[in-house]
Amino acid sequence: MKARLPYLLAFLITMILGYSSRSFAAMLPTFVAEHFGDALWAGMIYFGFRFVWVAKRLGIAVIASFVFSFAIETSQLYQADWIQAIRSHPLGALVLGNGFLALDLVRYSAGIAVAWFIDSCILNKLVRKKS
Repeated sequence: MKARLPYLLAFLITMILGYSSRSFAAMLPTFVAEHFGDALWAGMIYFGFRFVWVAKRLGIAVIASFVFSFAIETSQLYQADWIQAIRSHPLGALVLGNGFLALDLVRYSAGIAVAWFIDSCILNKLVRKKS
């Protein structure tokens, strides 16, 4: 569990930052308010995968994060009543989003890349040192 702790903290910090970027959007620069929430969401997904697969190579979490994030975004093209009902709930909207936007794929890519960079430069070394 000790090895997972840095990833849990990174997950929680990223979640708080992402939620804050939405909640305080009016107080942030426009670029930050428009783009950082989605990038932080994808970074949070990356750290979640690293928490679960702490012993696996970083590339596994990168691939899984891309597949998961892109699948969620692509699923927004599906508009059946039952999934729209889930999306109408705040938690459902946070997880599934509301409408497909190709720019979100770029934002997710940036978020995953930054999370991977933080992991490879700091977290992964910290975890290996504890082992």
